[in-house]
Amino acid sequence: MVCVAPPREASGSVLKSFLRQQFLPMPDSHARENAETHYYAALDLMADGKHEEAVSAYRKSLAADPAFTEAMLGLARALQDLQRYDDAIAVAQKIVELDPDDVLAHTSLSVLYQKKGMIPEAEAEGAKARVLGWKQQLKKR
Repeated sequence: MVCVAPPREASGSVLKSFLRQQFLPMPDSHARENAETHYYAALDLMADGKHEEAVSAYRKSLAADPAFTEAMLGLARALQDLQRYDDAIAVAQKIVELDPDDVLAHTSLSVLYQKKGMIPEAEAEGAKARVLGWKQQLKKR
């Protein structure tokens, strides 16, 4: 996460607004339960081939918990299956912003870039995913 300094002469309301933009709120347990309920419904919809409905359920999940990366990964996959590659790329990039070490996010970006014919970008993301995967394996030793 990149921290940005607030404006120098920030008033109380400007400072509060700035801080809200920099930090995602922690969801309460009820919000997380709600997010998971929509997430599991989305998984069922994906399994049934109902990708548009799954997109809606993933979005509801993320409305309840904007930092729920598993729902973001699912949303990116559903959008990919609908061939909405630009939308899927935007979601995967958001995951990387939240967690730069997320191997699946980089792998997803690699696949999505490849589908769009963006081969250099696809190869770069694939390389990032491999390096992160190796680092995770070394940590386990």
